[in-house]
Amino acid sequence: MSRIVVAALYHFAPLPDPRALRAPLLALCEAEGIRGSVLLAREGINGTIAGPRTGIDLALAHIRAIPGLAALEHKESAASDMPFGRMKVLLKREIVSMGQPDVDPRAGTGRYVDPSDWNALVSAPDVAVIDTRNAYEVAIGSFEGAIDPGNERFRDFPAWWAANCARFAGKRIAMFCTGGIRCEKSTNFLIGQGVEEVYHLRGGILKYLEEVPEAESLWRGACFVFDRRVSVEHGLREGPHLLCHACRRPLAPADRAHPAYEEGVACHHCTDEYSEAARARFRERQRQVELAARRGRVHLGTTPGP
Repeated sequence: MSRIVVAALYHFAPLPDPRALRAPLLALCEAEGIRGSVLLAREGINGTIAGPRTGIDLALAHIRAIPGLAALEHKESAASDMPFGRMKVLLKREIVSMGQPDVDPRAGTGRYVDPSDWNALVSAPDVAVIDTRNAYEVAIGSFEGAIDPGNERFRDFPAWWAANCARFAGKRIAMFCTGGIRCEKSTNFLIGQGVEEVYHLRGGILKYLEEVPEAESLWRGACFVFDRRVSVEHGLREGPHLLCHACRRPLAPADRAHPAYEEGVACHHCTDEYSEAARARFRERQRQVELAARRGRVHLGTTPGP
């Protein structure tokens, strides 16, 4: 078992002064050797942190002691190496950006479905299953038969729904995402749009992969995660993907064998997306990454953020 514990967390609750919470949380995490990223907003908290067991426990206790966050739940996995380069606590307007001011998960969400009951629900003929994640996440794995809206970012979902809602008339809607936070907002949004039966996977894909045996699973592929592991598979074991540090898309081993792949500079997804001047900058960054590695250090520019 790795000594690095990775904790993914979120909770919607009114935080009147997020700015006052930032410095104490950052100081505690840095003192305990914790790295990762936490977002604070008036609507709550969202983030992923990694570190030793004792440090993670102290950080979670600190967060749960904040008024309104006592009921915060989190999901854990393990990493063979520290998956983040530094600790960030950021102030945001939203802890997950949907751009819909009337959406409030505290007023109601879809019906939670435990991982053990998910297969039966999504196998029903009157249920439409929608993946609320971004297209690059869906590309490396999703549930069998799930609908991919093809969104570049989460705030594209309302427009996609407006253009496609007619096709779901008379259907029950089941939604899922990585850890559950995007479904808190997307199911509230659909309820506001008049959809009567909306469900979402409790704990998200991560909880499903942790609890449902692979032999019984309807999940296909890997799940993208926003840290240096890049992806996880059943049992939350680390997946085979690496990140293209030009376009930030996940790459499978076969993708890295493509003629267009140049480590840190380009992949087959983005080979035509950047100028030669940009490629020159990427090559210099990659040189710095390799130099840092030879010195036993981690170059911060290689770490994806949650």
